[in-house]
Amino acid sequence: MPNSRQQKETLEQEVDHIVEEGRMVLPGIQALFGFQLIAVFNERFATILPRGGGRLHLLAVMLVAVAIALIMAPAAYHRLAERDAISRYFANFASRVIAMAMLALLFAISIEVSLVAYAIEMKIWLSVCCGAGLAILFGCLWFLHPMARRRSGQR
Repeated sequence: MPNSRQQKETLEQEVDHIVEEGRMVLPGIQALFGFQLIAVFNERFATILPRGGGRLHLLAVMLVAVAIALIMAPAAYHRLAERDAISRYFANFASRVIAMAMLALLFAISIEVSLVAYAIEMKIWLSVCCGAGLAILFGCLWFLHPMARRRSGQR
């Protein structure tokens, strides 16, 4: 329940915010995807990473592609299914798929940072620590903190 400082959004305001949030995230996802695709064609990429590293990079590329599909899904759904209306279903659907996109992005970025750490230091333990540390940071900021605030009623 909102406290005295908060006002309940109308459905239209909520959907406007959801759409804007998706717009904010999409350029970053697209930029990351472009860099991921370019990296494969760099000569050093094939020589510095072990075969497993290349597979991890492929997994991260796939996760970013999944994030792109998820972040764009609300626009496609609205255009095809609810072109002339805004529904509670759409708001809930859009919120869920944007959160799933952020989860895919969390893993993709963590994997890529792990690979960069390995390429620079050639130490698996450091690579794992960097990736895991980022995954924990993103998980806390993007999921745990917001969910804890929601559960406590403090928005």
